[in-house]
Amino acid sequence: MAPNFIFPQNLNSLEEEDPDYTRLTVQNPSAISSLRSSELEEFVKGVSFDLSDKELFCIEEQEIFDRVYSLVKGFASLTPGCKLNLVESLRSNLSVLLPNVDSLSRLRGSVSSRNGNDSDEQDETSEVCDGSSTLDRVASHRNAFKIYTFFLIHIVLIEESSSSPINNNTKAAASSRKKHLVNSWNWESQRSRILNLIANSLEINLSLLFGSSNPDENYLSFIAKNAFLMFENAALLKDSDTKDALCRVIGTCATKYHYIAQSCASILHLIHKYDFVVIHLADAVAAAEKRYADGSVATSLIREIGRTNPKAYVKDTVGAENIGRFLVELAERLPKLISTNIGLLIPHFGGESYKMRNALVGVLGKLVVKAFNDVEGEVNSKSIRLRTKQAMLEILLERCRDVSAYTRSRVLQVWAELCEEHSVSIGLWNEVAAVAAGRLEDKSSMVRKSALNLLIMMLQHNPFGPQLRTASFEATLEQYKKKLNELGPKSPSRYSSEGVSNGLPSDNDISNMDGEVGDEETEGNSKEEDSLTDSCLPQAADGMVQMDSSVPSFGNLEQTRTLVASLEAGLRFSMCLSATMPTLVQLMASSSATDVENAILLLMRCRQFQIDGSEACLCKMLPLVFSQDKSICEAVENAFITIYIRKNPVETAKNLLDLSINSNIGDLASLEFILGALVSKGDITASMLSALWDLFCFNVSGTTAEQSRGALSVLCMVAKSSPSVLSSHLQDIVDIGFGRWAKVEPLLARTACTALQRLSEEDKEKLLSSNGSRVFGILEGLITGFILPENIWYAAADRAIATIYTIHPTPETIAADLVKRFLSSVFNCHGDGKLQNDMDNGSSSVLTTVQVTKLSRYLFVVSQVAMNQLVYIESCVRKIRKEKAKKEKIVANDLKANANTSDVQKDNGINAELGLAASEDAMLDGLVERAEKEIISGGNTGKNLIGHSGSFLSKLCRNFSLMQKFPELQTSAMLALCRFMIIDADFCESNLQLLFTVVENAPSETVRSNCTIALGDLAVRFPNLLEPWTENMYARLRDPSVCVRKSAVLVLSHLILNDMMKVKGYINEMAMRVEDEDERISNLARLFFNELSKKGSNPIYNLLPDILGKLSCQNLKGESFCNIMQFLIGSIKKDKQMEALVEKLCNRFTGVTDIRQWEYISYCLSQLAFTEKSMRKLMESFKAYEHVLSEDTVMEHFKNIINKGKKFAKPELKSSIEEFEEKISKSHNERKEQELTAKNAQAHQQKIDSLGSFVAAKNEVEESGESEITEDEEETDRSMEETGILHSKPKNPMSKEQSQASSEITDSEFDDDEVQSPLANLRGASKSRLKKSSTKCQNTDTRTSTRRNSRSKRR
Repeated sequence: MAPNFIFPQNLNSLEEEDPDYTRLTVQNPSAISSLRSSELEEFVKGVSFDLSDKELFCIEEQEIFDRVYSLVKGFASLTPGCKLNLVESLRSNLSVLLPNVDSLSRLRGSVSSRNGNDSDEQDETSEVCDGSSTLDRVASHRNAFKIYTFFLIHIVLIEESSSSPINNNTKAAASSRKKHLVNSWNWESQRSRILNLIANSLEINLSLLFGSSNPDENYLSFIAKNAFLMFENAALLKDSDTKDALCRVIGTCATKYHYIAQSCASILHLIHKYDFVVIHLADAVAAAEKRYADGSVATSLIREIGRTNPKAYVKDTVGAENIGRFLVELAERLPKLISTNIGLLIPHFGGESYKMRNALVGVLGKLVVKAFNDVEGEVNSKSIRLRTKQAMLEILLERCRDVSAYTRSRVLQVWAELCEEHSVSIGLWNEVAAVAAGRLEDKSSMVRKSALNLLIMMLQHNPFGPQLRTASFEATLEQYKKKLNELGPKSPSRYSSEGVSNGLPSDNDISNMDGEVGDEETEGNSKEEDSLTDSCLPQAADGMVQMDSSVPSFGNLEQTRTLVASLEAGLRFSMCLSATMPTLVQLMASSSATDVENAILLLMRCRQFQIDGSEACLCKMLPLVFSQDKSICEAVENAFITIYIRKNPVETAKNLLDLSINSNIGDLASLEFILGALVSKGDITASMLSALWDLFCFNVSGTTAEQSRGALSVLCMVAKSSPSVLSSHLQDIVDIGFGRWAKVEPLLARTACTALQRLSEEDKEKLLSSNGSRVFGILEGLITGFILPENIWYAAADRAIATIYTIHPTPETIAADLVKRFLSSVFNCHGDGKLQNDMDNGSSSVLTTVQVTKLSRYLFVVSQVAMNQLVYIESCVRKIRKEKAKKEKIVANDLKANANTSDVQKDNGINAELGLAASEDAMLDGLVERAEKEIISGGNTGKNLIGHSGSFLSKLCRNFSLMQKFPELQTSAMLALCRFMIIDADFCESNLQLLFTVVENAPSETVRSNCTIALGDLAVRFPNLLEPWTENMYARLRDPSVCVRKSAVLVLSHLILNDMMKVKGYINEMAMRVEDEDERISNLARLFFNELSKKGSNPIYNLLPDILGKLSCQNLKGESFCNIMQFLIGSIKKDKQMEALVEKLCNRFTGVTDIRQWEYISYCLSQLAFTEKSMRKLMESFKAYEHVLSEDTVMEHFKNIINKGKKFAKPELKSSIEEFEEKISKSHNERKEQELTAKNAQAHQQKIDSLGSFVAAKNEVEESGESEITEDEEETDRSMEETGILHSKPKNPMSKEQSQASSEITDSEFDDDEVQSPLANLRGASKSRLKKSSTKCQNTDTRTSTRRNSRSKRR
């Protein structure tokens, strides 16, 4: 019998000698590497033959054992065929051996029965022999089992650890048989078969082999150790069969054979080290629990994780993340087991690792969904489960306020998953919605994104129905409440007194006993809710309570009460979502693209469920199409298509024309841009355009004039990208646009003019040839007639004049006739020249209401003609230059084709030297300048008609009394004056002072606003003329009118951001608009500074000290100043700029004496983002701000800076900061004491000075009154005594003893020791001054007594 096989430390350890021969070792290994390939094959064949021909446990024979060992050791160098033979032999023998283990039980049973039945002594010897042979057979089976297992596992390890690929190619043979062997070697399948066989071997009754319930520790340790070792190979785990086999091995060892402690330690080690093993190990643990109905492994793992110190996960972030993922996966697979042990993990909620908190939040979410689904059980256990679930939900609500943004985001994601799984009760629904709505204003973008997604999910899976209009809910709720009152008069009292808050029930009153959504509503509606998720169109769900229908008959009081509670909850949910609309509008203006995209998605979902205010908010989405972020543009386009583009062309046409009718100018520009993009992509089909034409031409019944105008407006937008759209309905545009419908809808004519401007060149020629005279006659009549209302005429006339200049071949001729006709109608009303003389004399008696209207229109037309003439000249010049460039290109191509390249280059060089091309350009520029000048100033023959109108206009605008009497006339006159100034530089220079006078003093805010906008155009056209007036332009930011300030902000923003105006020393005016009382102006100013910070190296960094200095001198509230500077400092991101600002602001303390400015500068310092370098600069500049530390407010700001520095400081810097803190605290205290001492000294000095002045005055009185009577002297003595008493009294009230002491001091000889104040001791100069004063008093008394004696002697 062979000795026992004991698993060695490694394969080579089998070669170690065992002198006692107590274990099976290798005695005579073969040198496989020295064999030739043919010899090697014969060797392998011999081993395979022996293994297959002999008994299964022949492997323990020394010779076969040594040969197999040699092949396994050199397995990496074997050919694929040899590997296959060896592996198949070992695997097949082990697979046959496993069923034989069961036969051992029968063998043992027969031996034991025979021992019990045979009683003859003669059979004792045979029984002993049978028993010993059975034990030997068991030992042989055990040895063979171990050896096969050992060699097969080592083959797997050797093959997997081989770094070089299998040498299939190098060992290829010539014969077909060898090729077949090479091709048949598939290691992955062999590996999975081997490992599955090992797993199967663990699942048989090994106690028959090992004689106890558990195999020996040596065997289990070997199996488990190598299984965990294979788990470290990520490539191996990709094979599902191999992975499943390893999971079975680990689960069986840990669960069946109670190898728990070692397995748990290995599992946790792997989880901490490798992230790819998490899911697989969770599968292994769950499979073990399912197979053996024993969750001890999972429980032990949870207990170990719960025991771990939470601080350990702060440093080990990777381990914390992997452990968290493992817990979530485990909760997914074993929810009930985890729910019973969740208390062990709860302490980690108090840890600092947000990843562990994230994981626990995910675990709670999985448990809420899966751990409480069973309906069976006792009432007591159901209540316990319900309380456990409620506690988990409360923890999830509490974690929405976690300090970490990652955890807050994860909690909201978990709530979204719970909503999707219908695991949120109606009682909690509104509470979760309120939390999500509040998180929309979170400072973290990821939290806001999760909150938006949660609200989308709540809408999608809401239990209240497909329509959530507040009015419908209120109406239906009122009806059901009446029904409830009829059914039970006393039942509503509970809602009114206990459960209702602000007219709505509390959440706890709405949920039923199970904490789930009420069955009366949800069970019948699950199908309809699922259908809502697949469509953006609201559908009426069958079986759902219809909000607008009549009240159905409910006979059951409890059902009615439940429905009322559900309706009240639905109303609260609808109102909660309606309240988020202003926040969603703000999120659409966020700098984060995810905020914008998800806000749009939520608004679309709100519109689907008809939430109040969602439609208006979606209209504010349109300007986002101009965003520079491509993802935002695509989100807007996709939302636009989803909302407005339908399969039915008529519906699409109506949606688009309604949108164009109800939009403002900005939205119309956005709509035009979107339609242009959709046309280019082909999303606007021919059928949609046909439907729009039908609406415009009134071919659809019920079409109004406004809808016709809207349809034409949409067609004009489409025509900007595709002009051919209008070619098929030219006659309809003229007939309908300028016909009788234009009187019904005045804006229709203006829209028709826009359509004519958008015509292609071919369509323009076609229109001129067929209907040209009629069209121009209509346009002239539109301008000169009084068909349109006054408020519509100006916009229509503007478009009409622009249309004339667009489509007429010689527009200046028809424009001249137009101006002459207007001129004659205005100035020939009361005789030639009478109006002009009236203007010269400053009288307004001739001007009537009709004349004011005509004059206003004339000024508008003449200025508009002049402006369009300028544009026409520029367009002609562009055409000339374009044609010239085209000809030059053709000539150059011809020369290259017909001549040598050298000749072409030579001709070009000659032309360049002669300057022929430059002279042509200069000639063209001269012609352009001359043509522009002749518009107003006139040519050689003098001024033209527009030029004379300019002189008249200038005089008219200077007549301020007339302008004040007719404000409408001033509006038109100033607008015309600004247009003339834009056209001609001389005219601009001569009237510039007039313009600034009007823009400052005009009573009409419309005039001031128009002039402000015109100043922007003038600054672009004539920057040198406007440069001296820069301060006056900035002064418009202080205008009392909101409209003017808004125009000024827009104009200055445009000029500065486009480098048309330098940022000078008046930028503080723009900074003050950040805190403007009007929110729109404040937002525009913030937007300006945001865009300015993106230019170059951030100009705000250079402007900040100047802004600080000027704002601190302004009469600004402290709060406004802080908000402005906080905003501006926040736009500076670079560390170098921050460090330089620290030095600049510290140096600013030296030249400032105002305490208020000290506070402002220190506040700005506290708002900077400090680094280690900037902290050192602050400490080095201590001398610059040492004198300001006496102020408490300044000191508070410096303390804030120190607290900031301590957060990021390293130990070395932290010690320096602490020393710096002590230093400034000491300086602050010293300066406080100095100030207090100085104040006390100053107060005492004032008292001494007042006493000295009084004594001097008394001496003068005595010297001048020596001849007076004795009564006067006595009165003087009494006054002196009273003065002395008053001087000795302290400032605060004293006791009688103190007052007596003071009087005694006054009457005594003023000894030094006695002169003391009850509140403070007199020192130094104060004491000496008191001595002098006392001496003076004594001398005075002596002189007074001497005079009395002399007077008495005389008498």
